[in-house]
Amino acid sequence: MPTLRPFHALRPRPDRAPEVSAVPYDVVSTEEARQLAAGRPYSFLHVSRPEIDLPDGTDPHADNVYAKAAEAFATLRERAPLEAEAYPALYVYRLRMGDRVQTGVAGIASLDEYDADVIKKHERTRRDKEDDRTRHMLTLGAQTGPVFLTYRGRGEIDDAVSRAMASPPLFDLVAPDGVAHTIWRLSEADSAALSRAFDAVPFFYIADGHHRAASAARARKELRKAGSAPGSPADFFLTVAFPAAQVAILPYNRVVKDLGGRAPEALLAELASRFSLREVHSAAPEAKGEVGVYLAGRWHRLTLPSGDGAGPIQSLDADRLQRQVLEPLLGIGDVRTDPRIDFVGGVRGTRWLEKLVDSGKAAVAFAMYPVSLEELMAISDAGEIMPPKSTWFEPKLRDGLLIHEIGGGVS
Repeated sequence: MPTLRPFHALRPRPDRAPEVSAVPYDVVSTEEARQLAAGRPYSFLHVSRPEIDLPDGTDPHADNVYAKAAEAFATLRERAPLEAEAYPALYVYRLRMGDRVQTGVAGIASLDEYDADVIKKHERTRRDKEDDRTRHMLTLGAQTGPVFLTYRGRGEIDDAVSRAMASPPLFDLVAPDGVAHTIWRLSEADSAALSRAFDAVPFFYIADGHHRAASAARARKELRKAGSAPGSPADFFLTVAFPAAQVAILPYNRVVKDLGGRAPEALLAELASRFSLREVHSAAPEAKGEVGVYLAGRWHRLTLPSGDGAGPIQSLDADRLQRQVLEPLLGIGDVRTDPRIDFVGGVRGTRWLEKLVDSGKAAVAFAMYPVSLEELMAISDAGEIMPPKSTWFEPKLRDGLLIHEIGGGVS
């Protein structure tokens, strides 16, 4: 059974929380981060994307970038200021995006359970991204962005969360993207009781944040070599756990920069010869197995055959598109490394896909139908790995609101 433990959070003073909180480091480019942080000296982007405060063209993995992160973190601690909680606590974290509301519990989860697959994964991680966040954690001595976990809900947890929300919140802010973030801090006794209620949850599933979790595991190994004792804060990672019934997965769409030497009409003719293809006015697919194709200013609806006896991975639209279209027709072999393909989170909408193709930045776009959470959990339960860029979760948690100190930092 997984555990969710209270922890001594480092957090901004409530009146500073709106200025400190920032989008996750990995959903914005350096230039986007620089624009978001402009005129905002307390933005956590100065810590999570420190290259924004160095000259243009700075290698984001250079030594001076991590040194800048430590400097920015120390400055933020002093000037925001960031405050350490007097007691270990759990927190209720509610996200509201339009009509969508999801409410989770923030705490720390066990890396022993992560290693033992009690906390289940569905995605492979990239070594270079792990290298970056591991070094970032070790430099700061802290985990600054939570891993998004999900679990099959339980009534006693829901009841405890509802009771916590009856009190005034610690933080209540609306981010620039319009998403409302509200956080309640539980008392020490209520935190301990809610932590025990999670003991009945059989598994956690990583929804978003595989690289953060993998980096936390690597940081622990480094700190253990340096003398960190078992049971220290480094044995845990920062998380917010949401009941599965409240979690929505958005599509993760694909764009390809060229047609492999084909003219648009030639590609359409080849698709029509192999699949069911028709021109449509609505961009988004309406069912599993359908893919929207935007090419030469027009949308088409492509239906992918499922195949007989397909396993859980082979039944995913991302895998079927890869095997049946991207690789054989467009020559996209490894989507992790091929520079000709890019991915667009569903929150941007299909108009963004049209914009990329119409501007010439891409030659064709594929609008996907979203994976279901049950599919994700079934694949995780089977110990299998989903195709890259299969899921996009929205709304995103904010960095910098709750920080887990693990020791070993240079700041």
